[in-house]
Amino acid sequence: MTTDTPPIPFFPHYYHLFHTLPSTTPKLTLLLHPNAQNPEPKKSFISSLITLRSNHFKEDTYFVSELKPSEQKSLQELKEKLSASSSKASSMWGVSLLGGDDKADVILLKFLRARDFKVADSLRMLDKCLQWREEFKAEKLTEEDLGFKDLEGTVAYMRGYDKEGHPVCYNAYGVFKEKDMYERVFGDEEKLNKFLRWRVQVLERGVKMLHFKPGGVNSIIQVTDLKDMPKRELRVASNQILSLFQDNYPEMVATKIFINVPWYFSVIYSMFSPFLTHRTKSKFVMSKEGNAAETLYKFIRPEDIPVQYGGLSRPTDSQNGPPKPASEFSIKGGEKVNIQIEGIEGGATITWDIVVGGWDLEYTAEFVPNAEESYAIVVEKPRKMKASDEAVCNSFTTVEAGKLILSVDNTLSRKKKVAAYRYTVRKSTTAV
Repeated sequence: MTTDTPPIPFFPHYYHLFHTLPSTTPKLTLLLHPNAQNPEPKKSFISSLITLRSNHFKEDTYFVSELKPSEQKSLQELKEKLSASSSKASSMWGVSLLGGDDKADVILLKFLRARDFKVADSLRMLDKCLQWREEFKAEKLTEEDLGFKDLEGTVAYMRGYDKEGHPVCYNAYGVFKEKDMYERVFGDEEKLNKFLRWRVQVLERGVKMLHFKPGGVNSIIQVTDLKDMPKRELRVASNQILSLFQDNYPEMVATKIFINVPWYFSVIYSMFSPFLTHRTKSKFVMSKEGNAAETLYKFIRPEDIPVQYGGLSRPTDSQNGPPKPASEFSIKGGEKVNIQIEGIEGGATITWDIVVGGWDLEYTAEFVPNAEESYAIVVEKPRKMKASDEAVCNSFTTVEAGKLILSVDNTLSRKKKVAAYRYTVRKSTTAV
């Protein structure tokens, strides 16, 4: 299952940032303290094998006017053959394939693209998919309660969008390394079939978020975490999922991002890569273990990336509406960064989130009053953050006016790291 991919969004590295907000809003200053004694390390052989895609295709726009004459002809032939072979109106995802509108064209073009615009092969694939959807009762699948609440947000789930508006689906099967969990979900054929139905349900939710409109968002992003994935045990389930998706969801994935990729996987990939088409290879992005945040930040904003992957998104965030945008920055090896949030009034409450991808550095927070006779207050004592730590979320209510300083100290590391933060200030409602 492949599709064209959008250009990789450029990820800026801020060496210095000074941002002044309106006078009624706290002022923010981000200061970097470089240490030239720690240059960035050179790439190793293994890290060079796991690189971001290059020379990728531009994603299909699905404008019929932009098709080659031969492709336009194939589309028209497919419509005619589908109309002649259908005893009743055929539809997918609420779109009538015989409606003759743009949405129908988008879906039909996906099947044509999957079969290199060979009409007979495309029609055969489409007929089989329609039959499968009817037997699988796929149209009403998103309404079912399949009893996998504990797996939602952990194993497979839709969360946020990438920088170009594609819905993002995350997959992580490391929990099944535990024998009890594996037996509970895959213990027999009935359990396996129920899991497959649930996994299709997750994808159906993602597909329903698409526009099916020329020039719109017509595909999703898949992020697959390979950490601790029990390959042998999941072989049957993985093969069936792959088969279902390839046969019935053509061109639905714009990019497949693999994170926490073991070193041996990159070696294997380099061996079979020459046998893949350039189009297929352009869909894959692979990131070695420990580089998840660095890779994901290139495609997805930090407020939409789950906290376990170096982002700021938590499962409960959706209850509070759209996520508050975060600011991105990077920390070179040997640098210390102080984020100063100034202009905070007395009695105000400031709430902040901050994260560094793969932390492994020291973090602290303090409040410095404006009055010279006042003392600085340690809000969070200096602490060494482990690489696996998630985003820090904290708040502080001031007694007097001043500024909050968030510090991340990377002077003992040689590795450059991506990071993000956001904050809100709520003024005191107490009458003076």
